[in-house]
Amino acid sequence: TPTGNAVKTINNENRPVKEFIMTAFYDNTGIWFSLKEISVNKGDIVRIKVTIIKGTHDLVIDEYGIKKMTPLNEEVVIEFTADKVGEFIYYCSVPGHRQKGQWGTLKVLE
Repeated sequence: TPTGNAVKTINNENRPVKEFIMTAFYDNTGIWFSLKEISVNKGDIVRIKVTIIKGTHDLVIDEYGIKKMTPLNEEVVIEFTADKVGEFIYYCSVPGHRQKGQWGTLKVLE
C-alpha cells in the first residue's frame, strides 16, 4: 500500500529536519512516487525515506545533485539542506518512468 507523510524533528544543531516517507511503485495506470509534493522552508534539513515496493527505480533531484538508487524493499534515506528557493522536480531516471508519472515537486519556500 502506498504511504506518504511528513514528520518534523530537530537535529543536533537545533535546525529543523523535515522528514518525508514515500514509496515508489507501478500499477496498471502508471509509475508513481506516493508523495507528489514536498514543501519545506529554505535552510531546513530535508530527509526523504524512499522504499520501492514494486519495480526498479531511483530518485533524482538535478538542482541538488541527488541521484540515489533505491533497491527493492530497502528503505533508502536521502538527506540534504534545502539551500535553494524554488520548485524543483524529483523523478525516477529509469527510461520511461518520469514520462509515465513517476515524479513530484519539491517546493522550497523563502
